[in-house]
Amino acid sequence: MVPPGSVIISDWHLCKESKGYFNTILHKKRRKKFGLLESPVMPPHVSVDTVHYKVFMSGKGGVGKTALAARLAGRNLPSMHHETTGIETTVVYWPAKLRDSGRVLFFRLQLWDCGENALRRFDHLLPSCREQADAVLFLFSFIDRTSFDDLSNQTAKWNDPSVVKVVIGTKFDLFMHCDVSERDVKEFQETWNLPMLRMGGEVTDGLGDVAPILNCLAENLWHQECLMNTTAVRPCHQDCGTAL
Repeated sequence: MVPPGSVIISDWHLCKESKGYFNTILHKKRRKKFGLLESPVMPPHVSVDTVHYKVFMSGKGGVGKTALAARLAGRNLPSMHHETTGIETTVVYWPAKLRDSGRVLFFRLQLWDCGENALRRFDHLLPSCREQADAVLFLFSFIDRTSFDDLSNQTAKWNDPSVVKVVIGTKFDLFMHCDVSERDVKEFQETWNLPMLRMGGEVTDGLGDVAPILNCLAENLWHQECLMNTTAVRPCHQDCGTAL
């Protein structure tokens, strides 16, 4: 695991300096919705590199993959649960400042969500989701023990060391109905040595509830990028002509 805050400044979204960058992903203090061909617009005199990553969301049906994707993108949460019938993609932009160089990057995270039943019925869906994936989010629900027990199964299937892996426990705030204990979580984390984050059901209009997950993803993805590449930005993913 990458120690939190060792690669990017984890509370940068709270700093006055970041306001100009975050304003490009906000509209009237709410998140903008970005389509596949849309991107934040910075002033002409500000040059910011954008790095693109594909993130697959893995987990049993009903753990909250679709809801988490909507939440990370600042969209309205679904009012009721329904199984995702195919592959749905969601684009999330997140600016972050590198700790060592002070450089600001826009992370473009394309979240891939596919329903559990659809994956079982159609053999081509999982290979499409896995193809060129940079990261995978393993989701489980704190009120569904079977989803937690399935984590080891899921994790073992992703043995590619170049893929960033993060575990997210949903419905953490429903502690009265919790089927997964802190001891269970600690033992899993010690065994697999993966970042593990928690997400409750309470939603705010600010960035604070999604910042831990987006910062964790950005930090681990950039760390992996630097390990695999001697240049700071992959040429094929670079939006402007500058590079370190």
